[in-house]
Amino acid sequence: MFSVFLVPGLIGMTRGGYTNQIGWMLGFWIFFFGLWEIKILCSHCPYYAKKGPLLECPANLGCPKLWKYNPSPINKWEKFQLVIGFGILFGFPIYFSIIGEQYKWAGLTALGTIVFFVILGRNICSKCVNFSCILNRVPKEVVDEYLKKNEVMRKAWEKAGYEIGND
Repeated sequence: MFSVFLVPGLIGMTRGGYTNQIGWMLGFWIFFFGLWEIKILCSHCPYYAKKGPLLECPANLGCPKLWKYNPSPINKWEKFQLVIGFGILFGFPIYFSIIGEQYKWAGLTALGTIVFFVILGRNICSKCVNFSCILNRVPKEVVDEYLKKNEVMRKAWEKAGYEIGND
């Protein structure tokens, strides 16, 4: 799924003469997916509460659990950080393709980014139990029913201002 934006991005960066920046981009991805995203997004997910040192979720299978589980919803600052992280993550190859005058590859990378998020939204985010993520697409009624059955999460969400049954 990642290849729909990654392949044209790498081609654009390479053809534009920015092969050295590919290492920086890959380093950021490791940092983002292996540490930063885990802290600001995954640590709020019920999968994170499962026993064991590694995540067992559909999106980040095998990532280390380095922080304490936080059952409360993701706050605005964490959501902002997630947007910034995704912006850097997906913007990096587009930016270097553009400044390398590889406009076709930049466009294909941008299109691939859109395709990536559409596929993610339809196939993963629409079923994900990390309900406060900015990409989550689970209906509120389902979230409410889930929270009614998960007392730890429900209490944390209600403490943060969430009301079951209200839109």
